[in-house]
Amino acid sequence: MLTLLHCGRNVLTFRTIQTINKSYYSSQMAKRVAVVLAGCGVYDGSEIHEASAVLVHLSRGGATVNMFAPNMEQMHVVNHLKGEPSEEKRNVLVESARLARGNIQDLSKLSVKDHDAIIFPGGFGAAKNLCTWAVKGKDCSVNDEVKAVLQAFHGEGKPIGLCCISPVIAAKVFPGCEVTVGIEKDDKYPNTTDTAAAITELGCKHVNKSVSESHVDETNKLVTTSAFMCEAPIHEIYDGIGTMVQDVLKLA
Repeated sequence: MLTLLHCGRNVLTFRTIQTINKSYYSSQMAKRVAVVLAGCGVYDGSEIHEASAVLVHLSRGGATVNMFAPNMEQMHVVNHLKGEPSEEKRNVLVESARLARGNIQDLSKLSVKDHDAIIFPGGFGAAKNLCTWAVKGKDCSVNDEVKAVLQAFHGEGKPIGLCCISPVIAAKVFPGCEVTVGIEKDDKYPNTTDTAAAITELGCKHVNKSVSESHVDETNKLVTTSAFMCEAPIHEIYDGIGTMVQDVLKLA
């Protein structure tokens, strides 16, 4: 009986120490990640499922998150029920606040020194509001604040995660980098071949990766995954984004 009680006390003590160590480790090692949104909705803003997957996987990874968006007018507004542009005007920051549950800041206030990594979900907003890829392809321009933020993280050697169409922004800002937007010449990735060709024309390397995988450009600390560039079940999109987030956190 005494032996059992003694063992019990040892187990309790050991578990207590484990809990304390885990708490200390988490508080000391939690990564601070900035997430940049581009509106709310796949056709004119950030893809909602992708943004949610990024946030869930960051939470599971113990990261602390701050969300940002540029304070600017959207390129246009799309009626998502009809799939047609409307005459409305909307602000990217205001619309992104819907996804962030109001807890979001102007992108101009993002400080690279306060964060260990940055992630950009996809959606057409990344190609319409953060840059003009949707209308100009490889000849696009990148929003000045977005470009400055990317260059700041890159300059500090901090990882940058991008999914779906958003890797094209990195291809435009960082000549010679490596990214993935899926698998070329595969019917499950209907827009990948043309996008990859444009990325190559920019002097970058496109790497074929399935929806469940991410590609890590070790030199530039870029982590990319195809997400909804692939016509896949949503759980596969979710898992692939999880792989990207995990790789970002490893590099941070």
